[in-house]
Amino acid sequence: MIDLNPACEAMIEVLAGVADDRLTSLSPCTEYTVGDLIDHVDLVAQGATALALGSSELPDTGYSHLEPDWRDTVTQHVRALGKAWDDPAVWEGMGNVPGSDLSNSMWGKIALTELVVHGWDIATSTGQAFDLPEHTLQACFEHVAVFVPNAPLLDLWGPPAEVPLDAALLDRILAITGRAP
Repeated sequence: MIDLNPACEAMIEVLAGVADDRLTSLSPCTEYTVGDLIDHVDLVAQGATALALGSSELPDTGYSHLEPDWRDTVTQHVRALGKAWDDPAVWEGMGNVPGSDLSNSMWGKIALTELVVHGWDIATSTGQAFDLPEHTLQACFEHVAVFVPNAPLLDLWGPPAEVPLDAALLDRILAITGRAP
């Protein structure tokens, strides 16, 4: 089991620092603006929370960043994600994602990766720091080092970037996922 709460709290902190005039800014995730990434994170948070709670209800696919209260809404969804995955039993078994044979544990690790990588994307695009505890970064690194090179959908990430072998864990995670830290 991985504690998703540190990554959720880091994401919430970054979201609080996004000025509305930055929502159309480009991001290191080249196909997304900052606003698009916020919507994506919101969708991931809702979907992963539903999975953890055993719900088959699909998340809202609207454009959260266009709503006046988007910070509160997305913050609630990200915080709910962390709480939903606090239960060790959630990490067992198979997910109820149609067409997928991934375990709940794998889905939890994917949610962690989404928070870490897109948290960095949003922070970088908006001139903010993005700090995570070592144990959170280690859990994410262990996942991406194996999963990303063997992912069922290779187009989700760009080609890996080069970083020194002794690079910080966050930089190594970002490099594996196709970002130049």
